Amino acid sequence: MAIYPIRTFGDPILRTKAEPVSDFDRHLERLVEDMLETMYDAPGVGLAAPQIGISKRVFVYDIGEGPGAVVNPEILETSGTFEFDEGCLSIPGHFWPITRPEYARVAGQDVDGQPIELEGDELMGRMLQHEVDHLAGTLLIKRLERDLKTEFMREWRQAQL
Repeated sequence: MAIYPIRTFGDPILRTKAEPVSDFDRHLERLVEDMLETMYDAPGVGLAAPQIGISKRVFVYDIGEGPGAVVNPEILETSGTFEFDEGCLSIPGHFWPITRPEYARVAGQDVDGQPIELEGDELMGRMLQHEVDHLAGTLLIKRLERDLKTEFMREWRQAQL
């Protein structure tokens, strides 16, 4: 297994829609194993393939109940409202109050290509939505209120000098 470097804000792959997975083989199993190892090392509760530079629709997660992976996920349903300080491994050291639906239900496939559905509220619901956002090329800062986004962009540009 291998630990990959996590791509951070500014890397174009994080703004690109990931490609669907069509091959459910040993390479996919290895990718999921490596992603889990990378996520635990970071540490985080979720990691999408684009965050390690791979444009594939797959994410891994562990919110404390054991690891899992979802391939080609789609959000089927959301409901409620939940505000929570949310961070992202691709924007290290930053947490912002983000309002999202409290509950989410996602359909996808497991690493063998079998259909699966996951659902959850609060942390699980947030993680599902956050990781599916990554696969659509949407970063957390896109969900920030204008003043917080402006402040972050100013800080980020200054750090690039």
